Amino acid sequence: MGVNKLVKKWIEPRDIKPESDYEEAKRKFEMAMGKPFITLQLEIPAGFEDFSNDFRKLETDQQFYEEVKDLVKKRLLLDSRHKKSS
Repeated sequence: MGVNKLVKKWIEPRDIKPESDYEEAKRKFEMAMGKPFITLQLEIPAGFEDFSNDFRKLETDQQFYEEVKDLVKKRLLLDSRHKKSS
């Protein structure tokens, strides 16, 4: 087993715990009061570990954010067209 796998296994939680009651209530409130949103946790793709600094910068990169928004729009439009044709 590689070092990365050992470290990952060591630091990952044993059981994934549900969000705290506060976090769950906060999320429901935000969804009800504003626009719906999703939260994604993305891991760096395999083979791109050398780009970890650049990958972390994407979190605050406005251009990347806009590109992801455009991707979401395209995906939703494709899904709605597929549903209509079914």
